[in-house]
Amino acid sequence: MLYNLNMKQIYSKKDYYTKKAKKENYPARSVYKLEEIDKKYGLIKKGDKVLDLGCAPGSWLMYIAKKIGEKGRVVGVDVLEMKIKIPQNAIFLKKDIMSFDVWGKYDVVVSDLAPSTSGIDFVDAERSLEYCERALEIAKKVLNKGGNFLCKIFEGEGTDEFFKKVKNNFEWAKRFKPKASRKWSREIYIIGKNYDSTH
Repeated sequence: MLYNLNMKQIYSKKDYYTKKAKKENYPARSVYKLEEIDKKYGLIKKGDKVLDLGCAPGSWLMYIAKKIGEKGRVVGVDVLEMKIKIPQNAIFLKKDIMSFDVWGKYDVVVSDLAPSTSGIDFVDAERSLEYCERALEIAKKVLNKGGNFLCKIFEGEGTDEFFKKVKNNFEWAKRFKPKASRKWSREIYIIGKNYDSTH
């Protein structure tokens, strides 16, 4: 009975954010995770240049494009096709970030990259960590001094070690689980603010 009740709570939550996304014309509910983090920690400003890694189906790109305004620029990278009309202040590159040589300078790097889940927790966490390591490597290469970083990670054996790396490269770092993340999901977001290129 408890199991059924929990499943009901999970699905009603899913329905809430899925319906909200549909109503507001976003292709995925993940936009509310970014919105909550951005509102709470002020990652993205008007006029920023933002790199969006793993941007398909396009919800984060839409949110960022709106937030940065006409003078800002967002570049989205993904191996999958986008499901949205690309905003005027955005560029989409259909590339694999694991092998793509990213160029340019950015104020913010965000990553919602996630592996195709196998259902085996430690395997998924390991693959997720690989994506996070790559996202951080890219961020260190392209971020302006004082820039911000955000990435999704599936909690596992390497999470603490990865968090330390973020802390070492940014003046401030935090782990955060947004309300739109499902309670049973192992995903959390790691935030780094004020990139310090001297590290």
